[in-house]
Amino acid sequence: MTDPVLTVAQMRAAERAAMDAGTSEWELMQRAGEGAAQWIARVAAGRPVTVLCGPGNNGGDGYVIADTLSKKGYQVQVIAPREPGTATAQLARAHFAVEVEAEGQLRNPVVVDCLFGYGLARQVEGKFKDLLKKLSINHCYKIAIDVPSGIESDTGSVLGPLPQYDLTLALGAWKQAHGLMPATASMGARRLVPIGLDLEGFTSTMSARPSFAAPAPDAHKYRRGLLAIVAGAMPGASLLAAEAAMLAGAGYVKLLSEHPWPNAPADLVVAKDVNEALDDARNSALLFGPGAARDDVARCRLAQVLEKRKPTVLDADALHLLDPDMLEGADATKLCITPHEGELAKLCDAFGVTADSKLDRVRLLRDVTGLTVLAKGPDTILAGGATTRFFPRGSSWLSVAGTGDVLAGIVASRLAGHGDPLRACEEGVWLHQEAARLASPAFSASDLARAVKPAMASFL
Repeated sequence: MTDPVLTVAQMRAAERAAMDAGTSEWELMQRAGEGAAQWIARVAAGRPVTVLCGPGNNGGDGYVIADTLSKKGYQVQVIAPREPGTATAQLARAHFAVEVEAEGQLRNPVVVDCLFGYGLARQVEGKFKDLLKKLSINHCYKIAIDVPSGIESDTGSVLGPLPQYDLTLALGAWKQAHGLMPATASMGARRLVPIGLDLEGFTSTMSARPSFAAPAPDAHKYRRGLLAIVAGAMPGASLLAAEAAMLAGAGYVKLLSEHPWPNAPADLVVAKDVNEALDDARNSALLFGPGAARDDVARCRLAQVLEKRKPTVLDADALHLLDPDMLEGADATKLCITPHEGELAKLCDAFGVTADSKLDRVRLLRDVTGLTVLAKGPDTILAGGATTRFFPRGSSWLSVAGTGDVLAGIVASRLAGHGDPLRACEEGVWLHQEAARLASPAFSASDLARAVKPAMASFL
């Protein structure tokens, strides 16, 4: 089951709907604060806790947290630079019987940030800014409640000093900032605290870890999927993709190339007659782009691939060649593209997409083209059909040449197995990230490709 990711407006509407149905705002605040306090008690493990409370309802959550921890026997310090400004936060403050400091030193080993919640839309200034600066340089265990103070929830942009948190507790639902850079890099571990909202019908979700099954008892190589990888002028990239694809579930991986491949592994079939191999009706999926070059030869090859109307992954150089004319006659519902930031910018130029944020560019590109768009990077975003998926952050060691080719091979291999571009992309991201974890630090793209096999085993 996937958890919805809400905008600020959607979150406010969900809370309002709960209140209209008979749940008071005070009850929602108690659920949020008490649920968060359970997590904080686990990590604090008896150590004293400091709670930083702002003037809004996020600060109200902080008073409930402080009161709950105090009743559990915790020593609690509360610092609130300003008195509560909402009726519900004032009620929470009234229930907390311990003294509140207007300012003070962060003297405890665990500090909980409840200064500002998901509605922040302005720069953090004054005493609140000073307090966040103090938190940034303090060697305590830092916990952010809902979103880190200083973060704009819808965009993940930074509006003030941004400490490096150890844990972020999302209240009620995930927000877009929980999956977007630069915010997500500061959040540490992320956990969700449900508060009983009705979250049905939302199309943006956090991706859930997939589960794979062994091949059916009567499976054979073609039933498991024949993936044809169309090689280009630069052989290394497509070979990396092929090596990853062979370990990601497809029953048969074939490399289509007119050039000799003396270094190809023995179990990789190399087809020299590219035209004949592309016409093979048994092809379940195609991959084109890694190492393809960007000349007229590559452009003609891309057009030929699109004419087959097969489930297809387009990556790397193919994304610099793709334009609206090429998509005419193609079946966009069967196509997925895997751009990094530069390739995404090129595609947006080609298709007339203009937007300020990566998230908006991805969604608009999907809407304009009908393609499934997997925008890879430190904040990977997947948009296909009416759906948007956010992912956990992968290893920063993936920032090395060739890892995108490995991802393309994995996604194409999964696509060959079932033909669903959205599902293939989602599975591909999880496999790619798990392979990076298993490959250990400072890996090469070849190391990553080899780690796909043990990564597969972890999803069975």
